[in-house]
Amino acid sequence: MSSKGYACWLEYELASRAAKQAAREWGREIVMDESPQQGPLQTAVNELTIGLEAIIGQRPSIVKDSGQHRHIVVGTSRSPLVALMLTENELEGIGAEGYRIKTVHTTNREAIVLAGGSSKGCLYGVFHLLRLLLTGAALDCLDITEQPKYQLRMINHWDNMDGSIERGYAGRSFLFRNNEVLAGSQRIRDYARLMASIGINGIAINNVNVHKYETLLVTEPYLPLVAVVADVFREYGIRLFLSVNYASPLELGETTTADPLDESVAAWWKTTAENVYRYIPDFGGFVVKADSENRPGPFTYGRDHADGANMLAEALKPYGGLVMWRCFVYNCHQDWRDRLTDRARAAYDHFKPLDGRFMDNVVLQIKNGPMDFQVLEPVSPLFGAMERTNQIMEFQITQEYTGHQIDVCYLIPQWKEILEFDTYMKGKGSTIKEIAAGTVHPYVHCGITAVTNVGDDANWTGHHLAQANLYGYGRLIWNPELTAEEIINEWVLLTFGDNPDVAKTITDILMTSWPTYENYTAPLGVGWMVRPHLHYGVDVDGYEYSKWGTYHFADHTGIGVDRTIGTGTGYTGQYGKTNAELYEGLNTCPDKLLLFFHHVPYTHSLQTGKTVIQHIYDTHFAGVEQVEQWIVRWQELEGKMDAERFVHIAGRLDLQLDNAKQWRDVINTYFYRKSGIYDQGQRVIYV
Repeated sequence: MSSKGYACWLEYELASRAAKQAAREWGREIVMDESPQQGPLQTAVNELTIGLEAIIGQRPSIVKDSGQHRHIVVGTSRSPLVALMLTENELEGIGAEGYRIKTVHTTNREAIVLAGGSSKGCLYGVFHLLRLLLTGAALDCLDITEQPKYQLRMINHWDNMDGSIERGYAGRSFLFRNNEVLAGSQRIRDYARLMASIGINGIAINNVNVHKYETLLVTEPYLPLVAVVADVFREYGIRLFLSVNYASPLELGETTTADPLDESVAAWWKTTAENVYRYIPDFGGFVVKADSENRPGPFTYGRDHADGANMLAEALKPYGGLVMWRCFVYNCHQDWRDRLTDRARAAYDHFKPLDGRFMDNVVLQIKNGPMDFQVLEPVSPLFGAMERTNQIMEFQITQEYTGHQIDVCYLIPQWKEILEFDTYMKGKGSTIKEIAAGTVHPYVHCGITAVTNVGDDANWTGHHLAQANLYGYGRLIWNPELTAEEIINEWVLLTFGDNPDVAKTITDILMTSWPTYENYTAPLGVGWMVRPHLHYGVDVDGYEYSKWGTYHFADHTGIGVDRTIGTGTGYTGQYGKTNAELYEGLNTCPDKLLLFFHHVPYTHSLQTGKTVIQHIYDTHFAGVEQVEQWIVRWQELEGKMDAERFVHIAGRLDLQLDNAKQWRDVINTYFYRKSGIYDQGQRVIYV
């Protein structure tokens, strides 16, 4: 596979004629009065130089005083030159990671002044300025102040040291291979560039399911190599995190127990933390999956999550490190005969009683929904329910349940819905986006993280269009007020250039892709009708009689899970009063989540007027038709874009059509055989 797409949205050579002209006018000289040392400020200057040179074909000069009529001034808010050009009021309140970009006109000169609240702010500002240039903004009247909405803007890798990636659909790991750290790899540096360009400030480099060799990452043999990766990240304003094995001292033979209240265990972690910070002074902290899906944890010793998390937090606290304690904890050995145990309840039931017991450098990492990154599920009721415990929202960029980066599924609209969800925890306006920002409850640490979708494929994400989810994630958590359309328009222009036919087709496909994928897969929020373990392709009953607690309870009369207080598992009662009442009522529950909260007859009428069974038939036929229409439109782009990406995406769309047809035929046949109710459209169902 060739390298087309490797630069992702930093494909500066695609600049339009207008962008090239603007770059020539403004970008011949970069003026600075600060001497950048190795770090984000030096990186900012390098990135601006690289970008401008790629656009105009000439390397800009870096000077202390410009002789050009138009030029760019770069510096932190501490720069005397910046202070001469911008007032204190104009620099006030931009924050350490924020920046001001303003076009300043004097008698005989014009300058674009880029002032960062810190060197990291400068770096983010440089990428914003290049983005403005490439998307055709008018540079002669800029007046922009930006700072990130979220304090923690993280990426979680699920990479293993043997080079495999759990839920990875874009090749193998570029961080590890053959149980070694690929320290010094150019690809790691290129990845850091991409992440900095969308504002990511923390990356956990290894899988939360920590195996034998990954357990050693916090020890001497591997720490020097991990430190090399951290050094690269630091230049791009990114702190490195490690997922750790909760039972490390026991499994390494250093202690006889992993009891968090045992003094020898606490001492081992304190010594380990001290050593980690000796190699990596700005180390971010530990990500921990404990007592979940057979991973070790404090439950073994009769302790709870607060006991376990606080022991680690105590070790990290002197250095400013965080413990990201994952809340994905449930009974993964459930008896399917048990109708009372509800996996959706688990995170809230485990963690809500512990509110206020965690140290202030513990952050609970909560998946966006109560189950597991399904195509459609409600927002986790745990988010915002704990007023005295730091929290971070976890999304999944990698398309585990949304098409494996074979099928197109643009996830930003889904994440927008989640962020806009109002919990009413402190009255109207207590949205997820505000809770994650710490404005509803006064969290010390908060933000958003996501499981990434990258590997060593030449285009990073396997499917060229899957890059949109990675780019969109970063842009959204920097500024959640951006619309899904704004983000995709930006990405398409930066990644594919300014051909209007190409831009419109890609935008239309991406903007309709999530509802299309939902149409031909699991209906009305029921979920889990996938092939077990693989999670790609249809298997309606694949998880129905399993230990994982993932059931739809379809029989000859109806389908869905009764999670009401009145007659079901009581899950609806975990929400605040407003949402609890909304979901509890059969007639008030939103159609799209009906089968998540209620078991209903196939003849139940939705708010649209359709019956459940007819909705299932109609959407599954519609999903296939939508993919067929995409293929027709895509073929019209031949010759209007580079042949490599055209052929690659065409091939993926063909695979998606095969998948959609299989889903359609299996789902429609299954539910016809269950219900015995004909399709009103009299279309082909394999009875």
